[in-house]
Amino acid sequence: MSTEPLTLYSYWRSSAAYRVRIALNLKGLAYRQVPVHLVKDGGQQHSEEYRALNSQELVPLLVDGHARIAQSLAILEYLEETHPQPGLLPRDPLQRAQVRSLAMHIACDIHPLNNLRVLQYLSGTLAVEDEVKSAWIRHWVEIGLRNVEAGLAALKSPLSLGERPGYFEACLIPQLYNARRFDCDLSGLPRILAIEARCQSLEAFQQAAPEVQPDAQ
Repeated sequence: MSTEPLTLYSYWRSSAAYRVRIALNLKGLAYRQVPVHLVKDGGQQHSEEYRALNSQELVPLLVDGHARIAQSLAILEYLEETHPQPGLLPRDPLQRAQVRSLAMHIACDIHPLNNLRVLQYLSGTLAVEDEVKSAWIRHWVEIGLRNVEAGLAALKSPLSLGERPGYFEACLIPQLYNARRFDCDLSGLPRILAIEARCQSLEAFQQAAPEVQPDAQ
């Protein structure tokens, strides 16, 4: 862990980068953002300059001194270990596993199927029509969120940390942003929408929102 300011390579509408912004804000950590436009110039994440920093050619990337951490969940875990207070995860091992399970369902099962590079492959290489592509997105997001709603029965409090949001909410809120972009049906998700309402009233989430980022378009 460095004493230098954290640097986040980000794109305003990337839900993975959105997760990290929320986590940084919840922990009260100062950071500077370096925009990486995922569409302009053929995708700036593919540039030689960025590829030298992150061979995965994805955002987000967190730089902490000489350390570079890619993949949003790995970044969240790193922040939790290097800046443990305030925590993003419950102290109880079972509760931590339950929160991680819900978060991973979003980050590993739902999000990849509506990620930009997947959608570009559908539209470009496979020549899938826009209407069919939209149906694909809605299908997987709606199924996934219904499963998350059912899984919330494991949480006995309003938010994953009692009255406080953390790791799970940092994953959930960006996915709901995506769901609305693609006109997904969010009916039948009362617990999820209640969590969203609580989170959206908090400054940490408001400051992380895509529309208020320095590279927002």
